[in-house]
Formats: sequence, structure tokens, C-alpha cells
Amino acid sequence: MDLSSSAELKAFDATARSGSMSAAARLLGIRQPTISAHIAGLEMRFGVELFVRRGRGVELTTFGHALHEVSNRIYRAEQQAALLLLSARSQYEGHLKISAVGPYNVLPMVKNYRALFPKIRLAVSVGDSRQIVERILDHRDDVGVLLHAVHDERVYCVPYSRQTLIVFAAVTHPLAHLRDMQLSDLEGQEFVLREQGSQTRSVFEAGLAAAGVRVRSSLEMGSREAVREAVAQGLGLGVVAQTAFVADSRLVVLPITDMALSTHVHVICLAERQSAPLIAGFLEVVDRLKHGDSAQVLAPAS
Repeated sequence: MDLSSSAELKAFDATARSGSMSAAARLLGIRQPTISAHIAGLEMRFGVELFVRRGRGVELTTFGHALHEVSNRIYRAEQQAALLLLSARSQYEGHLKISAVGPYNVLPMVKNYRALFPKIRLAVSVGDSRQIVERILDHRDDVGVLLHAVHDERVYCVPYSRQTLIVFAAVTHPLAHLRDMQLSDLEGQEFVLREQGSQTRSVFEAGLAAAGVRVRSSLEMGSREAVREAVAQGLGLGVVAQTAFVADSRLVVLPITDMALSTHVHVICLAERQSAPLIAGFLEVVDRLKHGDSAQVLAPAS
């Protein structure tokens, strides 16, 4: 049996990467019982235990970890081979998967990239910074746009821009009509915050702690849009990057003069894939946008 091309080994590798057989089935586009049968076949044929079942998920055994190190190298090699073949196409056809913390930074990148490579299909997913790093490391996405630097030798990380944080309120909020505020004026105020894992929330909470300011938060929301609507409904104050603030007649930005908090947008990919044609093209667009000369990005010769 040629293990490098076997359906059983592919089922094993997908399960190891995704953490469950149901997730592996979605990843490979097959039914979960097929995944289970493939893994059981491997375990029975070679007399090994690959996974320990934990609730709805699975954990690799010691032997499973050793096998996954090999299967993961095979998976990366197949991807690199596919990218090499793809780069030979004169019109750079293909599929680039991007994950981002929100639409505001990534969409200008996507717009410029599509203008240069119109035949490349783009898929953009949204998640928090922690999820984006995981998706890049697991080969589920090609490029990530997030709000902090990633210090991991497996990841190539490019700084892009700095984003100032602002606090905003409903126009009916008691603080909404103040003309001059200090960070200390937020003491005891109720906030609507993003879920744990949000870099904006982490930076804001760290800034409050450094200033000795304590706020309350009894409501978490899963998106900027949800936070904005909750604030507009009078459920608390909100915090967001200035570039991501959407003007709304129901909202007002609070004039906090001593608040100097910011997040820093970075673009990441796997270090070993930064030279892959589709990813390299995206990084080139990012570099040009960063320096304000996107019009000078040249499409590849056909």
C-alpha cells in the first residue's frame, strides 16, 4: 500500500489537524463514517492506537503524534507541488484563502489584488487574532490579517499599519455631551466588549489597568457590528479602532484627550510559503499599500 496517497492516511492527517472526525469530514468533503472507517482500518491493519476519544473530539496518542509529524510533511509537500504547478499557468489562476479580524483593513488589499490577478478566486473568513494564527498554522488559510505581531518561527509576519482606539457612546449616554474627558472619567462605566481573544479588547483592558481605571462589562458580543448596535441601544460604551468606526446618528465618539491606545495591523503567512506565487503577490500588494503607491503594483507577465 502506498501510504503517501492512501485515503486512510489523508483521513488520519485531517483528523489530527482539525481535532475531530466531523471536522475532518468537512475538511475533506466526505462523510464522517468514512473518516471513522479509514482511521479504524489503519489502527487494525498496523495494530496501533492513533487517537484517544475525548467527548466529541479526539486527542493524538504518542504514536499518533509521531505519525502526524510525517503525514503533515507529506501534506505540505503536496501543497507546495500544487502551488509550483499553479505558478506555471500564464494567467495565475488559483484560489487564495484569507482570514482577517474584520473587513476594514483586508478589503483594500483584496481590491488591489483582484485588479492584478482577476482570475484568482478569493475567500475571506473573519475571526479573532488567535483563530487566524491557528488557521494559518493548520494550512486552512493562506494569508492572515490581524492586530498584533506573531512571534513564531513558523510564521512570516509583516507590519502594515497602526490603528488608534476610540471609545464611543449612544447620544443619550450621560457622557455623550462632554467636550473634554480623561481616561479616569470612564471609572465604573458599563462597556459592551468583544469576546475574549479580541486584540482590541486586550489592548483596551491593558491600557485601563495601566491607568488604574476599572470599568464594568456584563455583555460580550461576537462582532464589531453587534457591539455598535448594542451601544446604540444604550447597553454600554464601546471601543473600536478609529478606522473601523462607522458613523451613525445614534452614536458619538467620546473626546478622551489622554487615551493613546492602539492596535497594530500585521499580515501573516507560513514562513515556508511566503515565496509561493499567489501569496507573494498578495504580500507585494500589501507592501505597496503600506507605502501608499498601490497604483505602481505591476501584474505578472502572461
